[in-house]
Amino acid sequence: MTISIIESTNNNSVAITPIKIQSFEQWLSQQDDAINNLVGLFGFGKSVGSHLCVLDNDRKLERVYCLISDSNDLHDFSQLPNELPSGQYCLDSDDDDLISACITGWGFGSYAFDRYKKQKTFAVLTVENLNAKFAEAMETVSATKLVRDLINTPADDMGPTELAIATASIAERHNAQYHEIVGEDLLQQNFPAVHLVGRASFKEPRVLEMDWGNENDPLVCLVGKGVCFDTGGNNVKPSTSMRNMKKDMGGAAHVLGLAQMIMRLKLPVRLKVVISAVENAIAGNAHRQGDIVTTRKGLTVEIGHTDAEGRMVLSDALTYASEFKPELIVDFATLTGAARVAMGADLPPVFSNDESFNAQIMECSKEVFDPLWPMPLYQPYKKQIVPKIADLRNTGSVPFGGCITAALFLEEFVEKDIPWVHIDTFGWSLGRAGHPEGGDALGMAAMYNYISKKFGK
Repeated sequence: MTISIIESTNNNSVAITPIKIQSFEQWLSQQDDAINNLVGLFGFGKSVGSHLCVLDNDRKLERVYCLISDSNDLHDFSQLPNELPSGQYCLDSDDDDLISACITGWGFGSYAFDRYKKQKTFAVLTVENLNAKFAEAMETVSATKLVRDLINTPADDMGPTELAIATASIAERHNAQYHEIVGEDLLQQNFPAVHLVGRASFKEPRVLEMDWGNENDPLVCLVGKGVCFDTGGNNVKPSTSMRNMKKDMGGAAHVLGLAQMIMRLKLPVRLKVVISAVENAIAGNAHRQGDIVTTRKGLTVEIGHTDAEGRMVLSDALTYASEFKPELIVDFATLTGAARVAMGADLPPVFSNDESFNAQIMECSKEVFDPLWPMPLYQPYKKQIVPKIADLRNTGSVPFGGCITAALFLEEFVEKDIPWVHIDTFGWSLGRAGHPEGGDALGMAAMYNYISKKFGK
């Protein structure tokens, strides 16, 4: 899919005039009878994001008015590329923040996954000095497209092998180093939990590693859950739950999108990406409920449920990331259904072992309209993941607080003195303005904003 935003000084583009909702009545009072009649006829002015098309005397589109909020919300513009007639448009504004919001919203709204069908045509937004002035907005659009494309691709075309190819390609494009550990080599190099979960698939499990940046810059590790399809293992999912399990590599997609933003915008950090890429398949050698594995860290884990595989593959990855003593570890994972029950589809919970991060992350998420909500690492719940015959169990002993007990499990594999943030993202949109149904980046832009502020642009 070609992003429908181009750099241009084309004077033939139709102007889109934004009207803030608080100023609407004042604007309307200054219009002639023709505009007032159109407003009344089409009910314009009642809902943010709506638009009004005005024709000239030759019945050609002359101008578009768009009703927006007072907060420069990118979603105010996201319906325009779908609803406007084909052609080129420009935003009639000198406000760079508003133009940036329009670029991001336009890019989000003009996304379509068209790998397997004819490409949809959208209206095109033209922007002067696009690449020079609005690089961050464009990179947010580009990274979001990458995340959505990776998640939307069916598992047969985006298994562990193909995810490795995609990661290697991103590394090559950005002059990053790439390395992977595959199959039985996982046991030789001490990634037993990754091997355990992925060994039943004909596409071998692997750990993907990408390194970029100046060795003198602060090290940031991004860790992603890359379960390319999740049957639930021997505790097999019902068909309705399994239908969209191609999205279970959404954590890996998010860290690749975030890494791409960091590299393209040249943040002064040293970046390490670690992805556990597996398929949780059913076969004679699949792991079983009640099995015990000794993880990379040396902690033993009893398998309480084979459908709690994501935290298993992350356990080795987080241990590995900790070995490099980074200044920050961020992991993304489509980890628990409990997070969706608690927070819904659009609001991922975020956990941190440093409570001071919570307010900062919340503020950063609000600034880019990419909501996250802090949740507690409530230590009394830890007893729910401590069984009698192993150090840990990968599920809680009671069916409550599932996203918290999952986060507590992960915390055991991060060294105590390393700042760590865990995002339990859905990786999927049920369909809303700027977020068409399907794979989606939830929390990625917020964490880019946080990292860029923490380590300096």
